[in-house]
Amino acid sequence: MFVKLFYTLRTYGVPVSTRELLDLNAALDKGLMRQPHPDFPEDKDLWYFASREDMYRLIKLCMVKDERHFDKFDRAMADYFDGVDSLDIDELMAKLTDIPKEWLELKLDPKNLTEEQRRLLKKYGSLEALMKALEERLKEQKERHQGGSKWVGTGGSSPFGAYGDHPEGVRVGGESRKRSAVKVWEQRKYRDLDDDKQLGTRQLQMALRNLRQFARTGSADELDVKETIKRTAQKGVLDIHMQPERRNRVKVLMLFDVGGSMDIHIESLEKLFSAAKNEFKTLEFYYFHNCLYDFVWKNNQRRHAERTPTMDLLQKYGREYRVIFVGDASMSPYELFSVGGSVEYMNAEPGAVWLKRVTDHFDKVAWLNPEDPAYWNYTHTIGEIKKLMEGHMYPMTLHGVEEMTGYLAR
Repeated sequence: MFVKLFYTLRTYGVPVSTRELLDLNAALDKGLMRQPHPDFPEDKDLWYFASREDMYRLIKLCMVKDERHFDKFDRAMADYFDGVDSLDIDELMAKLTDIPKEWLELKLDPKNLTEEQRRLLKKYGSLEALMKALEERLKEQKERHQGGSKWVGTGGSSPFGAYGDHPEGVRVGGESRKRSAVKVWEQRKYRDLDDDKQLGTRQLQMALRNLRQFARTGSADELDVKETIKRTAQKGVLDIHMQPERRNRVKVLMLFDVGGSMDIHIESLEKLFSAAKNEFKTLEFYYFHNCLYDFVWKNNQRRHAERTPTMDLLQKYGREYRVIFVGDASMSPYELFSVGGSVEYMNAEPGAVWLKRVTDHFDKVAWLNPEDPAYWNYTHTIGEIKKLMEGHMYPMTLHGVEEMTGYLAR
Protein backbone atom coordinates (compact mmCIF):
# COMPACT_ATOMS: atom_id res chain seq x y z
CA MET A 1 0.00 0.00 0.00
CA PHE A 2 0.93 3.64 -0.53
CA VAL A 3 3.76 2.93 -2.96
CA LYS A 4 2.61 5.86 -5.10
CA LEU A 5 2.60 8.08 -2.00
CA PHE A 6 6.11 6.90 -1.21
CA TYR A 7 7.41 8.01 -4.62
CA THR A 8 5.40 11.26 -4.51
CA LEU A 9 7.08 12.18 -1.23
CA ARG A 10 10.48 11.45 -2.74
CA THR A 11 9.66 13.56 -5.78
CA TYR A 12 8.98 16.53 -3.50
CA GLY A 13 12.26 16.03 -1.64
CA VAL A 14 11.03 14.25 1.51
CA PRO A 15 13.75 11.68 2.35
CA VAL A 16 11.59 8.62 3.03
CA SER A 17 12.82 5.03 3.00
CA THR A 18 11.10 1.65 2.88
CA ARG A 19 11.36 1.57 6.66
CA GLU A 20 8.91 4.48 6.98
CA LEU A 21 6.60 2.88 4.40
CA LEU A 22 6.55 -0.39 6.35
CA ASP A 23 5.85 1.52 9.58
CA LEU A 24 2.85 3.21 7.97
CA ASN A 25 1.43 -0.07 6.70
CA ALA A 26 2.00 -1.70 10.09
CA ALA A 27 0.09 1.15 11.80
CA LEU A 28 -2.83 0.66 9.43
CA ASP A 29 -2.77 -3.11 10.00
CA LYS A 30 -3.11 -2.43 13.73
CA GLY A 31 -6.33 -0.53 13.03
CA LEU A 32 -5.06 2.88 14.13
CA MET A 33 -7.13 4.60 11.45
CA ARG A 34 -10.36 2.68 11.99
CA GLN A 35 -13.07 3.80 14.38
CA PRO A 36 -15.78 1.62 15.94
CA HIS A 37 -19.28 1.79 14.52
CA PRO A 38 -21.41 3.57 17.16
CA ASP A 39 -24.15 0.90 16.97
CA PHE A 40 -21.91 -2.16 16.62
CA PRO A 41 -18.65 -1.34 18.42
CA GLU A 42 -17.66 -5.01 18.81
CA ASP A 43 -17.94 -5.88 15.12
CA LYS A 44 -14.58 -4.76 13.62
CA ASP A 45 -15.79 -5.56 10.11
CA LEU A 46 -18.17 -2.61 10.43
CA TRP A 47 -15.56 -0.17 11.69
CA TYR A 48 -15.02 2.79 9.36
CA PHE A 49 -11.96 4.80 8.46
CA ALA A 50 -11.12 7.98 10.36
CA SER A 51 -11.14 11.42 8.76
CA ARG A 52 -8.66 12.54 6.13
CA GLU A 53 -7.15 14.92 8.68
CA ASP A 54 -6.42 12.02 11.03
CA MET A 55 -5.00 10.05 8.13
CA TYR A 56 -2.79 13.00 7.24
CA ARG A 57 -1.43 13.16 10.78
CA LEU A 58 -0.66 9.43 10.86
CA ILE A 59 1.16 9.53 7.51
CA LYS A 60 3.12 12.56 8.65
CA LEU A 61 4.03 10.87 11.95
CA CYS A 62 5.32 7.75 10.16
CA MET A 63 6.97 9.29 7.10
CA VAL A 64 8.57 12.57 8.21
CA LYS A 65 11.45 12.51 10.68
CA ASP A 66 12.64 16.12 10.43
CA GLU A 67 10.54 19.28 10.75
CA ARG A 68 12.38 21.00 7.91
CA HIS A 69 10.54 18.65 5.51
CA PHE A 70 7.02 19.48 6.77
CA ASP A 71 6.31 21.95 3.96
CA LYS A 72 7.51 19.52 1.28
CA PHE A 73 5.29 16.88 2.88
CA ASP A 74 2.24 19.18 2.72
CA ARG A 75 2.79 19.88 -0.96
CA ALA A 76 3.30 16.19 -1.69
CA MET A 77 0.08 15.30 0.12
CA ALA A 78 -1.88 17.87 -1.88
CA ASP A 79 -0.45 16.42 -5.10
CA TYR A 80 -1.04 12.80 -4.06
CA PHE A 81 -4.65 13.19 -2.94
CA ASP A 82 -5.89 15.94 -5.22
CA GLY A 83 -3.40 16.51 -8.01
CA VAL A 84 -2.77 20.18 -7.26
CA ASP A 85 0.84 20.22 -8.42
CA SER A 86 -0.18 22.36 -11.39
CA LEU A 87 -1.44 25.15 -9.12
CA ASP A 88 0.86 27.81 -7.76
CA ILE A 89 -0.44 27.52 -4.20
CA ASP A 90 2.13 29.94 -2.77
CA GLU A 91 1.09 32.65 -5.21
CA LEU A 92 -2.59 32.04 -4.50
CA MET A 93 -2.07 32.16 -0.74
CA ALA A 94 -0.14 35.41 -1.14
CA LYS A 95 -3.20 36.88 -2.87
CA LEU A 96 -5.39 35.81 0.04
CA THR A 97 -3.23 37.79 2.46
CA ASP A 98 -3.87 40.91 0.36
CA ILE A 99 -7.65 40.76 0.86
CA PRO A 100 -8.82 43.88 2.75
CA LYS A 101 -9.46 43.12 6.42
CA GLU A 102 -12.95 44.64 6.33
CA TRP A 103 -14.02 41.96 3.82
CA LEU A 104 -13.53 39.35 6.56
CA GLU A 105 -15.19 41.16 9.47
CA LEU A 106 -18.45 39.55 10.57
CA LYS A 107 -21.18 42.20 10.91
CA LEU A 108 -24.30 39.99 10.82
CA ASP A 109 -25.16 36.66 12.42
CA PRO A 110 -23.69 33.78 10.38
CA LYS A 111 -25.88 31.27 8.60
CA ASN A 112 -26.42 27.81 10.07
CA LEU A 113 -27.80 25.50 7.39
CA THR A 114 -29.60 22.21 7.87
CA GLU A 115 -27.96 19.02 6.65
CA GLU A 116 -30.41 18.93 3.72
CA GLN A 117 -29.49 22.49 2.73
CA ARG A 118 -25.79 21.62 2.96
CA ARG A 119 -26.25 18.61 0.67
CA LEU A 120 -27.83 20.83 -2.00
CA LEU A 121 -24.86 23.21 -2.15
CA LYS A 122 -22.49 22.95 -5.08
CA LYS A 123 -19.38 20.86 -4.53
CA TYR A 124 -16.37 21.14 -6.77
CA GLY A 125 -15.31 17.52 -6.52
CA SER A 126 -11.57 18.10 -6.14
CA LEU A 127 -9.21 20.47 -4.43
CA GLU A 128 -7.79 21.55 -7.78
CA ALA A 129 -11.22 22.63 -9.04
CA LEU A 130 -11.95 24.37 -5.74
CA MET A 131 -8.68 26.32 -5.76
CA LYS A 132 -9.12 27.31 -9.41
CA ALA A 133 -12.60 28.62 -8.58
CA LEU A 134 -11.10 30.64 -5.71
CA GLU A 135 -8.49 32.07 -8.05
CA GLU A 136 -11.27 33.21 -10.41
CA ARG A 137 -13.19 34.84 -7.54
CA LEU A 138 -10.13 36.80 -6.49
CA LYS A 139 -9.71 38.12 -10.04
CA GLU A 140 -13.33 39.25 -10.28
CA GLN A 141 -14.25 40.43 -6.77
CA LYS A 142 -14.10 44.18 -6.15
CA GLU A 143 -15.97 44.68 -2.85
CA ARG A 144 -16.99 43.17 0.47
CA HIS A 145 -19.77 40.52 0.60
CA GLN A 146 -21.64 38.95 3.48
CA GLY A 147 -24.30 36.27 3.55
CA GLY A 148 -23.86 35.28 -0.08
CA SER A 149 -23.19 32.00 -1.85
CA LYS A 150 -20.49 32.91 -4.36
CA TRP A 151 -17.92 35.54 -3.37
CA VAL A 152 -15.17 35.57 -0.75
CA GLY A 153 -17.06 36.86 2.27
CA THR A 154 -18.48 36.15 5.69
CA GLY A 155 -21.49 34.47 7.19
CA GLY A 156 -22.88 32.96 4.00
CA SER A 157 -22.90 29.67 2.15
CA SER A 158 -20.02 30.49 -0.17
CA PRO A 159 -17.14 27.99 -0.06
CA PHE A 160 -14.72 30.91 0.29
CA GLY A 161 -14.40 33.15 3.34
CA ALA A 162 -15.07 32.97 7.06
CA TYR A 163 -17.90 32.26 9.51
CA GLY A 164 -19.96 30.63 6.77
CA ASP A 165 -21.54 27.21 6.28
CA HIS A 166 -20.49 24.97 3.39
CA PRO A 167 -19.61 21.25 3.27
CA GLU A 168 -16.30 22.03 1.59
CA GLY A 169 -14.42 25.23 1.26
CA VAL A 170 -11.38 27.38 1.85
CA ARG A 171 -11.46 29.36 5.08
CA VAL A 172 -9.98 32.84 4.66
CA GLY A 173 -9.42 34.55 7.99
CA GLY A 174 -11.78 34.06 10.91
CA GLU A 175 -11.88 30.96 13.09
CA SER A 176 -12.86 27.36 12.47
CA ARG A 177 -16.56 26.67 13.18
CA LYS A 178 -17.77 23.63 11.21
CA ARG A 179 -14.33 22.08 10.62
CA SER A 180 -15.20 21.46 6.98
CA ALA A 181 -12.48 23.57 5.34
CA VAL A 182 -10.58 21.48 2.81
CA LYS A 183 -7.38 19.73 3.84
CA VAL A 184 -4.98 20.41 6.62
CA TRP A 185 -2.09 20.38 4.20
CA GLU A 186 -3.27 23.43 2.29
CA GLN A 187 -2.81 25.62 5.37
CA ARG A 188 0.91 25.41 4.62
CA LYS A 189 2.01 26.30 8.16
CA TYR A 190 5.54 25.07 7.69
CA ARG A 191 6.96 27.12 4.82
CA ASP A 192 9.46 28.86 7.12
CA LEU A 193 10.93 25.50 8.17
CA ASP A 194 11.80 24.49 4.62
CA ASP A 195 15.56 23.90 4.26
CA ASP A 196 15.56 25.96 1.05
CA LYS A 197 14.15 29.04 2.77
CA GLN A 198 15.94 31.95 4.39
CA LEU A 199 16.73 31.23 8.01
CA GLY A 200 15.52 32.61 11.31
CA THR A 201 17.82 33.06 14.31
CA ARG A 202 16.82 29.80 15.98
CA GLN A 203 17.33 27.77 12.81
CA LEU A 204 20.69 29.45 12.25
CA GLN A 205 21.76 28.51 15.76
CA MET A 206 20.88 24.87 15.17
CA ALA A 207 22.71 24.84 11.84
CA LEU A 208 25.82 26.56 13.22
CA ARG A 209 25.86 24.13 16.13
CA ASN A 210 27.22 21.48 13.74
CA LEU A 211 30.49 23.40 13.72
CA ARG A 212 31.04 23.27 17.45
CA GLN A 213 33.78 20.94 18.64
CA PHE A 214 34.34 19.96 22.25
CA ALA A 215 37.40 18.84 24.18
CA ARG A 216 38.01 18.06 27.83
CA THR A 217 40.27 20.74 29.26
CA GLY A 218 41.32 21.96 32.68
CA SER A 219 41.27 20.18 36.04
CA ALA A 220 39.16 17.11 36.77
CA ASP A 221 36.30 18.83 38.59
CA GLU A 222 33.22 17.43 36.83
CA LEU A 223 31.48 14.19 37.84
CA ASP A 224 31.77 11.44 35.22
CA VAL A 225 28.42 9.74 35.80
CA LYS A 226 28.94 6.88 33.33
CA GLU A 227 32.39 5.95 34.62
CA THR A 228 31.27 6.29 38.27
CA ILE A 229 28.40 3.84 37.71
CA LYS A 230 30.69 1.42 35.89
CA ARG A 231 33.38 1.40 38.60
CA THR A 232 30.86 1.24 41.43
CA ALA A 233 29.23 -1.80 39.82
CA GLN A 234 32.61 -3.47 39.38
CA LYS A 235 33.80 -2.87 42.96
CA GLY A 236 30.53 -3.13 44.82
CA VAL A 237 31.20 0.14 46.65
CA LEU A 238 30.80 3.75 45.61
CA ASP A 239 33.76 4.78 43.46
CA ILE A 240 33.45 8.38 42.32
CA HIS A 241 35.27 9.30 39.12
CA MET A 242 35.89 12.92 38.05
CA GLN A 243 36.79 14.33 34.64
CA PRO A 244 37.72 17.70 33.10
CA GLU A 245 34.85 19.88 31.87
CA ARG A 246 34.02 19.68 28.18
CA ARG A 247 34.62 23.07 26.59
CA ASN A 248 33.77 24.37 23.17
CA ARG A 249 37.13 24.67 21.44
CA VAL A 250 36.15 25.85 17.96
CA LYS A 251 37.37 29.34 17.05
CA VAL A 252 35.50 31.37 14.46
CA LEU A 253 36.43 34.54 12.59
CA MET A 254 33.55 36.15 10.69
CA LEU A 255 33.96 38.92 8.12
CA PHE A 256 30.74 40.76 7.16
CA ASP A 257 30.20 42.76 3.98
CA VAL A 258 28.13 45.83 4.90
CA GLY A 259 26.69 48.74 2.91
CA GLY A 260 25.60 49.13 -0.68
CA SER A 261 23.87 46.09 -2.12
CA MET A 262 24.05 44.36 1.28
CA ASP A 263 21.57 46.81 2.81
CA ILE A 264 18.62 44.64 1.71
CA HIS A 265 20.11 41.73 3.68
CA ILE A 266 20.58 43.59 6.98
CA GLU A 267 17.87 41.61 8.77
CA SER A 268 19.41 38.29 7.69
CA LEU A 269 22.87 39.43 8.80
CA GLU A 270 21.55 40.49 12.21
CA LYS A 271 19.99 37.06 12.72
CA LEU A 272 23.18 35.33 11.65
CA PHE A 273 25.33 37.47 13.95
CA SER A 274 22.98 36.91 16.89
CA ALA A 275 22.99 33.15 16.32
CA ALA A 276 26.78 33.03 15.99
CA LYS A 277 27.31 34.99 19.22
CA ASN A 278 25.11 32.53 21.09
CA GLU A 279 26.82 29.45 19.65
CA PHE A 280 30.56 30.21 19.72
CA LYS A 281 32.52 31.14 22.82
CA THR A 282 35.48 32.23 20.71
CA LEU A 283 34.05 34.47 18.00
CA GLU A 284 35.88 37.37 16.37
CA PHE A 285 34.22 39.56 13.77
CA TYR A 286 35.09 42.45 11.45
CA TYR A 287 33.41 44.38 8.64
CA PHE A 288 34.46 45.12 5.07
CA HIS A 289 32.73 46.67 2.06
CA ASN A 290 32.21 44.69 -1.16
CA CYS A 291 35.62 43.02 -1.08
CA LEU A 292 38.43 42.52 1.42
CA TYR A 293 41.30 45.04 1.05
CA ASP A 294 44.10 46.40 3.26
CA PHE A 295 41.75 47.39 6.10
CA VAL A 296 38.74 46.06 8.02
CA TRP A 297 36.90 47.64 10.92
CA LYS A 298 35.08 46.70 14.11
CA ASN A 299 32.55 49.52 14.25
CA ASN A 300 30.54 50.05 11.09
CA GLN A 301 29.55 53.57 12.18
CA ARG A 302 33.21 54.63 12.40
CA ARG A 303 34.68 52.57 9.61
CA HIS A 304 36.78 55.43 8.20
CA ALA A 305 38.15 56.49 11.59
CA GLU A 306 38.87 53.17 13.32
CA ARG A 307 40.41 50.83 10.79
CA THR A 308 42.34 47.63 11.45
CA PRO A 309 45.02 46.53 8.98
CA THR A 310 43.97 43.23 7.42
CA MET A 311 47.53 41.97 7.84
CA ASP A 312 46.97 42.21 11.63
CA LEU A 313 44.28 39.55 11.33
CA LEU A 314 46.71 37.16 9.65
CA GLN A 315 49.26 37.77 12.38
CA LYS A 316 46.85 37.70 15.33
CA TYR A 317 44.65 34.70 14.52
CA GLY A 318 46.09 31.24 14.05
CA ARG A 319 45.45 28.78 11.25
CA GLU A 320 42.97 26.87 13.44
CA TYR A 321 40.37 29.65 13.19
CA ARG A 322 37.42 28.83 10.92
CA VAL A 323 36.84 31.86 8.69
CA ILE A 324 33.38 32.72 7.35
CA PHE A 325 32.93 35.55 4.85
CA VAL A 326 29.33 36.81 4.65
CA GLY A 327 28.42 38.85 1.61
CA ASP A 328 26.65 38.86 -1.75
CA ALA A 329 29.98 38.86 -3.65
CA SER A 330 28.36 41.23 -6.16
CA MET A 331 30.50 44.13 -7.35
CA SER A 332 32.33 45.57 -10.32
CA PRO A 333 35.13 43.25 -11.51
CA TYR A 334 37.52 46.20 -11.03
CA GLU A 335 36.84 46.04 -7.28
CA LEU A 336 38.04 42.46 -7.25
CA PHE A 337 40.97 42.51 -9.68
CA SER A 338 42.34 46.07 -9.93
CA VAL A 339 44.61 48.28 -7.85
CA GLY A 340 42.51 51.26 -6.76
CA GLY A 341 39.33 49.35 -7.60
CA SER A 342 37.70 49.96 -4.22
CA VAL A 343 34.78 52.38 -4.40
CA GLU A 344 35.87 54.03 -1.12
CA TYR A 345 39.62 54.62 -1.43
CA MET A 346 42.68 53.79 -3.54
CA ASN A 347 43.57 50.29 -2.40
CA ALA A 348 47.21 49.38 -2.95
CA GLU A 349 46.49 45.77 -3.93
CA PRO A 350 43.51 44.09 -5.62
CA GLY A 351 40.86 42.47 -3.44
CA ALA A 352 41.54 39.07 -5.00
CA VAL A 353 45.10 39.22 -3.61
CA TRP A 354 43.79 39.71 -0.08
CA LEU A 355 41.24 36.94 -0.41
CA LYS A 356 44.00 34.62 -1.59
CA ARG A 357 46.14 35.57 1.44
CA VAL A 358 43.29 34.63 3.75
CA THR A 359 42.66 31.25 2.11
CA ASP A 360 46.40 30.51 2.19
CA HIS A 361 46.78 31.41 5.86
CA PHE A 362 43.75 29.69 7.41
CA ASP A 363 43.04 25.97 7.17
CA LYS A 364 39.32 26.38 6.45
CA VAL A 365 37.64 29.37 4.79
CA ALA A 366 34.07 29.56 3.44
CA TRP A 367 31.80 32.22 1.95
CA LEU A 368 28.11 32.48 2.95
CA ASN A 369 26.03 34.27 0.33
CA PRO A 370 22.53 35.66 1.11
CA GLU A 371 21.76 36.05 -2.60
CA ASP A 372 19.44 33.48 -4.21
CA PRO A 373 21.68 30.85 -5.90
CA ALA A 374 19.48 31.08 -8.98
CA TYR A 375 21.14 34.45 -9.72
CA TRP A 376 24.74 33.49 -9.00
CA ASN A 377 25.56 32.68 -12.62
CA TYR A 378 24.49 36.17 -13.71
CA THR A 379 27.08 37.99 -11.59
CA HIS A 380 30.68 37.57 -12.76
CA THR A 381 32.31 38.33 -9.41
CA ILE A 382 30.25 35.68 -7.57
CA GLY A 383 31.77 33.01 -9.80
CA GLU A 384 35.28 34.43 -9.41
CA ILE A 385 35.08 34.65 -5.62
CA LYS A 386 33.69 31.13 -5.49
CA LYS A 387 36.81 30.01 -7.37
CA LEU A 388 39.03 31.87 -4.87
CA MET A 389 37.15 30.03 -2.10
CA GLU A 390 37.95 26.77 -3.90
CA GLY A 391 34.25 26.17 -4.41
CA HIS A 392 33.29 26.73 -0.79
CA MET A 393 30.53 29.30 -1.30
CA TYR A 394 27.17 28.41 0.23
CA PRO A 395 23.68 29.98 0.18
CA MET A 396 22.26 31.32 3.43
CA THR A 397 19.63 28.58 3.74
CA LEU A 398 19.38 25.79 6.28
CA HIS A 399 20.83 23.32 3.81
CA GLY A 400 23.55 25.77 2.79
CA VAL A 401 24.65 26.57 6.35
CA GLU A 402 24.69 22.87 7.23
CA GLU A 403 26.85 22.13 4.20
CA MET A 404 29.20 24.95 5.17
CA THR A 405 29.53 23.84 8.79
CA GLY A 406 30.04 20.28 7.63
CA TYR A 407 33.03 21.41 5.57
CA LEU A 408 34.45 23.70 8.27
CA ALA A 409 34.12 21.04 10.97
CA ARG A 410 36.16 18.44 9.09
